[in-house]
Amino acid sequence: MENISHINSLLNQHKIDLQKKYNIKQLGVFGSYSRGDQVEESDVDILVEFEKPIGLDFVSLAEDLENILKLKVDLVSKGAIKDKVFDLIKKDLIYV
Repeated sequence: MENISHINSLLNQHKIDLQKKYNIKQLGVFGSYSRGDQVEESDVDILVEFEKPIGLDFVSLAEDLENILKLKVDLVSKGAIKDKVFDLIKKDLIYV
């Protein structure tokens, strides 16, 4: 089973390409993987903030992340969540 160090390493290897392709401002992992309490069935929760809206390419980004990590990804756009939800997420958010 993967851990946060391995996930961050993989994301860092692809970070520049992903930023260019999808206009990503920030990318971070939160949830069970960032807390270290993931189980075999856990998905990787990823928060992304964009420089500008990307429309349906959001789905392509999620697929690219799943291909990179070889794990199920739950992708969340920072612009699509309320401040209260972000406050909960940022408690265990680890930026890449």
